Amino acid sequence: MAKDTFFQIKTFLNIGGKILDLSTPKVMGILNITPDSFFESSRVQTEKDILAQAENMLSEGADILDLGAYSSRPGATDISVADEKERLLPAVKLVVKHFPNAIISVDTFRASIAKEAVENGAHIINDISGGNLDTEMFNTVGKLGVPYILMHMKGTPQTMTDLTHYDDLMGELNLYFSQKIALLKQAGVKDIVLDLGFGFAKNGAQNFTLLKHLADFRTLGFPILAGLSRKGMIYKTLGISAEEALNGTTVLNTMAVLNGASILRVHDVKEAKEVIKLIGMMN
Repeated sequence: MAKDTFFQIKTFLNIGGKILDLSTPKVMGILNITPDSFFESSRVQTEKDILAQAENMLSEGADILDLGAYSSRPGATDISVADEKERLLPAVKLVVKHFPNAIISVDTFRASIAKEAVENGAHIINDISGGNLDTEMFNTVGKLGVPYILMHMKGTPQTMTDLTHYDDLMGELNLYFSQKIALLKQAGVKDIVLDLGFGFAKNGAQNFTLLKHLADFRTLGFPILAGLSRKGMIYKTLGISAEEALNGTTVLNTMAVLNGASILRVHDVKEAKEVIKLIGMMN
């Protein structure tokens, strides 16, 4: 795990008055309440499936559960606020009821949904758009007083594959995060996590460049979330399917932790926890 000498990185999140210590990396398990997320095995739609997936991930050591109801895979179908809310909020309530001690993140770029989710027990907002798809998001999160995951993406899930040109990839992302962090602080957001947005308006080579230089973004002073699990940068590079990409995911999660990632967002919790434990033995 990356050691930092010249700058201070925030190593905790305030979760409803309780401290989540990030000095040891944490694992966020993905629950997709969608019919069309890119990894079929991650989709859960019935109450039974949602509870079973949540229980399994928590038993394997998940520190956070990330619930999302809007598929953000490239070219995914756009759905209405009402449809997203109809899928997501009952799932949040269900998990809160059955697992009251679980830390719940909601994967949404819509401020109204973020607000209702937190009011129903969610603890973290995970926004793929960095506030670009809803101008009310930053102020909403500031008022809610919850941690915010700030991701980099250009365009929308429907257009991002055509927006992979950068004159200076590292420079543009650094500028993006610096500007967004300033706006979030103005809105009163205190706990920020950075997500480079692997696969979101980036091609394969760009994804690997960002992973190689992930530690550079720690100079911004905030923990980094790495969302690499079973993505195209793995299965397309290896000529396999997402279903076959667990081994590749473990390799890249290892690189992410070694380069300073504080949170791994994954479909496979047990394997990610093993990565963190084994790397921890070298410290």
